[in-house]
This record gives sequence, C-alpha cells and structure tokens, in this order.
Amino acid sequence: MHAITIFEPGGPEALVWDEVPDPVAGEGEVLVDVTASAVNRADVLQRQGFYNPPPGASPYPGLECSGRIAAVGPGVSGWAVGDEVCALLAGGGYAQKVVVPAGQLLPVPAGVDLVRAAALPEVACTVWSNVFMISHLRPGETLLVHGGSSGIGTMAIQLAKAVGARVAVTAGTKEKLERCAELGADILINYREQDFVAEVEEATAGAGADVVLDNMGAKYLDRNVRALAVNGRLAIIGMQGGVKGELNIGTLLQKRAAVTATSLRARPAEEKSAIVAAVREHVWPLIAGGRVRPVVDRELPMPRAAEAHRVVEESGHIGKVLLVAP
Repeated sequence: MHAITIFEPGGPEALVWDEVPDPVAGEGEVLVDVTASAVNRADVLQRQGFYNPPPGASPYPGLECSGRIAAVGPGVSGWAVGDEVCALLAGGGYAQKVVVPAGQLLPVPAGVDLVRAAALPEVACTVWSNVFMISHLRPGETLLVHGGSSGIGTMAIQLAKAVGARVAVTAGTKEKLERCAELGADILINYREQDFVAEVEEATAGAGADVVLDNMGAKYLDRNVRALAVNGRLAIIGMQGGVKGELNIGTLLQKRAAVTATSLRARPAEEKSAIVAAVREHVWPLIAGGRVRPVVDRELPMPRAAEAHRVVEESGHIGKVLLVAP
C-alpha cells in the first residue's frame, strides 16, 4: 500500500507519499480500506517532531478515517467485510489501509457520505468526552468554546445546542464568527478585538461560563479561570498557546471550579472504546436526525497532505480538511 511517511521532522514538505508494507489485522482488530482521513493539529505536531505516536501505534499520521472493512481479525464480532465505517485511530489514517481495534469503529451515520464521515470520529470523541463525560455540560448552562470555527469548535457548538446549552465562541475573523452563528452560537467574540472574559461576563449578567473548552493552554489559563462561573469546569485539550502558565489558586477556590486536561491518542484501548460507545449512543442519533453535521472546509487527495497541512497551519479554514485516498 501507499502511506504518508515522515522520514525526519520538518515542514509540510516532510510528508512523503511512499510505498510501505500492508498492515495485518490481529486479535480484536479489523483491517480497513481507507476512503478518507482528516487533518488534526496533532498531525502537525507529529510532523514537526513534537508528538510521537504511542508505543505500538502506526508511525504514519492520521487520527481518524473512514472506509470499508477489508478483513476481520480473530475475536471480532459484530463487524463484517464490506461494512462502511469510520474510526478513531492512534495513527495510520494517512494511508490506503489501516488496522483498527474493533472497539474504536463506528458505523457511518445515516445521511453522511463515506468521505465526509472521516471528519467525525476525532472531533465527536474529543467533544463528547470532555464537554459531557468529564465536564457534564447541562441544559441551560453556558459553554465557552475557543476556536469556534475549528473542527472541534464546530462540533462543540452543535452538540451543546442540541442538549439545550447556550454557546459562546471565540474566533479571529468576521467570516468565522458568522459561520459559528449559523451553527447556533449565541455569543460571538472576536479575540483579536475583544476581551473574552468581559464579553462572557456581560452576556451572562456576571455569572460566567459553566464550561470552557480550551485549545490554547498556557496563554489563556488565567483568563479562562476568571471567565468561569461558580462551580465552573475548564477542559484543556490543546497547547497552541504554550505549555506553562500561572494559575491563581485563590480564584479557583473562590469559584469552587475544576481544571482538567486530557488527550485521546495515548489512552488505553478500553478507555477509547468506552468513549466511542458513548458517542455512538448519544451523538450518532443527533447526526442521523440532522441536528448535528460534519463541517468540511475542503477535500484534497491524500498524496497532497503537505498542502493540507499548510492550510491548517495558516488557520484560514472552517471545520475539517479531509484527505481522500486514491
């Protein structure tokens, strides 16, 4: 098969479409003929040499894919050759074939074509696990999402609105904020021109955000805590703004607030399977019912992964950038 390889860390040009050995499904795994994958920030970090795959994972980038089952390994039930699926991966999505633990497979939701299904697993699992399983967002509460026009952001807006929450978003352009509004965002904040703490406080009559979903890390840590409501929950899922920040414990205590930080990639298979099962139970019916949809900025041929990485790094896209396998 062919896959995107990284012989040494570097810029987008480090991504090379090359011939590599075919993977083989082992115990509890299935082999998927990949139709499409999607670009995530973690893929960019891996290409740069800052985010190596966990032990035993594929060395190729790609944390999600869609496709058809080509082979079923020993001990797998409930799946058959030819099934159309999408999957959460620890790596290997930028390839023509990938091996997936059976617990990380999802059926393609009704109403979504096979290519666009590749935009769903990583964002759905990230948002559901952090905003709902950990932070317990409830109807009537306010969710603040940083990077509202990103793949994660567009999914978070839709899921929060589907459960009856109010949504505030930050983004850097008028166009991005308008797209967030189309998805249901209630409070639109241009982070280049506005102070999101003040805007959230004003919009909530001083109460603050009950849950904050943050992809920035250190740069936003203090302001995120100040933006929280009493009993608020801050979920950190990225470090685009650095890794070392200062936390005012006094403010945290005063608000009786919680700060969590998670990632999906290195979690044990049983934890990923539990998240995938929850997504299938709670999110897939919303997609099938048309209340939630994948947001795709563009589709590019997988051998042009370098171009796709440049698009993501320039941050001009809205939603996901997909890579379609030849």
